[in-house]
Amino acid sequence: MSRIEKRFKEIKAKKKKAFIAYICAGDPDLATTKRLVLEFDKAGVDIIELGVPFSDPLADGPTIQRASQRALKKRVNLPKIFLLIKELRKNTEMPLVLMIYYNLIYDYGVNKFVRDAKGSGADGVIVPDLIPEEADELVFVSRAYDFNTIFLAAPTSTKERIRLIANKSTGFIYYVSLTGVTGARKSLSGHVREHIREIKHITKKPICVGFGVSTPKQVRQLSRFCDGVIVGSAIINKLEKNIKNKNRAIKEAAAFVKSLAKGVK
Repeated sequence: MSRIEKRFKEIKAKKKKAFIAYICAGDPDLATTKRLVLEFDKAGVDIIELGVPFSDPLADGPTIQRASQRALKKRVNLPKIFLLIKELRKNTEMPLVLMIYYNLIYDYGVNKFVRDAKGSGADGVIVPDLIPEEADELVFVSRAYDFNTIFLAAPTSTKERIRLIANKSTGFIYYVSLTGVTGARKSLSGHVREHIREIKHITKKPICVGFGVSTPKQVRQLSRFCDGVIVGSAIINKLEKNIKNKNRAIKEAAAFVKSLAKGVK
């Protein structure tokens, strides 16, 4: 059983929901990322998504694009992120998921990527631009290493496609709350609850909602009918406001994350 699956089992036993936080690895530097992860662990985060910076993202809005560019300027890459995760594993058992575009995996080598990611202490991967129909190699290798593969379901996904996504996903299913890119939103679609209900008729795997979630109120609303809530851009916005003062950035981001995490507790 992976750390992710174990965490959801523990959360379910407590009749609670998961709070998942996204940050871009290396924004503004890897030392700050390490401190953020450890502070978020204390603040009540259940799972961390570590974004791997990439120059040509498809799913990321302006906020995460800027974070990625800041990390790339520091020459952050997969080997450095794997070393970061190894360091983190000395201090935390919180599940860590890599969010990465497939070009980087393909260039690194699928088997080598999964082996090194698992060896570093990472627990799973989300690949926004890899459709399940073309993911057989990644899924096959990942299952051999007990490494979770998390696929995205969208408001436009048909029942047939949800079944395929559920079959290929381990750990949890990432439900994208809107059609578009990442980024904080003032309001969310009123159809999310209905879509989650439909997915739950198809699979018993945990379903976590992300994209656009940005306030404690939204987290509370969503956690009533899904298994976990994901926030990314709103957290990075907090970091970005204090980017020149790292201690203040970490402190304010951790305080914000704590307020978000309370929404699912």
